[in-house]
Amino acid sequence: MLEQILALLPQVIFDGFILGFVYAMVALGYTMVYGVLELINFAHSEIFMIGAVVGVEVFRYLAPQVESGFLLLLLALILGGVVAGITAILVERFAYRPLRARGTTNRLVPLITAIGVSFILQDLVRFIEGLWHNEFFLRMRTVEDLEGSVSLFGGAIFAQTKSFILMGVSILMLVGLTYLVNRTKLGVAIRAVAQDLHTASLMGIDPDRIISRTFLIGGSLGGVAGVLFALQYTTITPYVGFLPGIKAFTAAVLGGIGNIPGAMLGGLVLGQLENFFGTYLPILTNGNFGTEYKDVVAFLILIFILLVRPQGLLGQVVKEKV
Repeated sequence: MLEQILALLPQVIFDGFILGFVYAMVALGYTMVYGVLELINFAHSEIFMIGAVVGVEVFRYLAPQVESGFLLLLLALILGGVVAGITAILVERFAYRPLRARGTTNRLVPLITAIGVSFILQDLVRFIEGLWHNEFFLRMRTVEDLEGSVSLFGGAIFAQTKSFILMGVSILMLVGLTYLVNRTKLGVAIRAVAQDLHTASLMGIDPDRIISRTFLIGGSLGGVAGVLFALQYTTITPYVGFLPGIKAFTAAVLGGIGNIPGAMLGGLVLGQLENFFGTYLPILTNGNFGTEYKDVVAFLILIFILLVRPQGLLGQVVKEKV
């Protein structure tokens, strides 16, 4: 048993990083919105799903015409990010902004609204894809054809290339988002609105515009994550965003929700733990517990963190002045 565990260890760690980077990318979107509005935007999982669907469609229709794998992937990432970002803006404009305009203070109202928006987006995508393709499962069939036919993904390195692209884009997203928030005028405005929305408005900052841009950024990040998820796992459904979205939220809480590096750290830690449990639990229990129990790990971690360290690994306890 020990030999089997050690033999699988390198692949388990590598796959854990891949899964962790997926959770981290989605968690960044949760963190952006929560940092400004203190809103858990559960509809973000469907924004992620929309990016994945757009990525599939780009690969399905443009792969025969585009010879360069780099160009094809770039187009998929751009279109997935743009469509997801626009969707996020529309969600904010028509679902959340009216609640703010009415001065809603009950935190359950936007939370329930977010859940309702999630169902609407799921069924809307299912309806569109049903009319367009008359199918429920969207498979990136052309991705398999890319192996050997497109220069970027040719040969036996296809699977590893996808994984390294996913990790590289994740790191770039983290670095770019950190720079934007800490080094740009937009970032200063975002932090001002996050700290005190009403005071920021008195200083000439338009909170609605900043919040809309925050949703655009978070949605675009989610869309890019969705494209990379589709590239990695190939099969997409209108409900594919639910479980990764919940786990990404867990990763954001684990790292310290509202903390950008914390979202990345939480995603990586959760990915490793889940992959370790999913791989080794059947071995250690002689098959009595299967890999499906790995999903339980995320929620056990969420409960434990909320009980022991609610602010997360990198989060700080914020004290309000009286």
